[in-house]
Amino acid sequence: TTDVSDPRVIRAMADVAREEFVPAANRSIAYADRGVTIGEGRSLNTPLATGLLVNAANIRDDDKVLIVGAATGYAASVVSKLAGSVIALEQSSKLVSKAETNLSSNENVSVEKGKLADGFDKSGPYSVILIDGIAEQISSALEEQLAENGRLVAAISDSGVSRLALGRKAAGAVSYQFFADCGGCVLPGF
Repeated sequence: TTDVSDPRVIRAMADVAREEFVPAANRSIAYADRGVTIGEGRSLNTPLATGLLVNAANIRDDDKVLIVGAATGYAASVVSKLAGSVIALEQSSKLVSKAETNLSSNENVSVEKGKLADGFDKSGPYSVILIDGIAEQISSALEEQLAENGRLVAAISDSGVSRLALGRKAAGAVSYQFFADCGGCVLPGF
């Protein structure tokens, strides 16, 4: 079992053609459970890791979501089918351009350029922050941009193991609970 159990998440992932978010040469492996090279020294996160993170975030139609590590826009496209609004943050100019093209028909998504670990406080606070890749640690800047009672999901590197975590903000502090070990792709800047 994959533990991606929310029918809304399964439907959203089925509705978004992942192969459209990878280079043509890699389309045949778009759904392989490994990172797919997308250029700029980056890979699109594994579909399982992205699915588990989206599932754990329990995104509702009134949520404002920040996707950190938007890459070519796949996760933002999936989340846009669940959330009220999505900010897709990417630091590579070339990937920002690809994400803007890929997400041009998603009316509730805005693509922004900036350092991933810094987040995008201009549009915060966010009810959900989804870091779509492996981070060594979660920056305080991201935690500060999370709304009270908000959820932050990420893969955190723990002694070389990628552990998926769900964080919740209460009384100004974010506490994390690991819920799965899962491969993924390392994000720069963390």
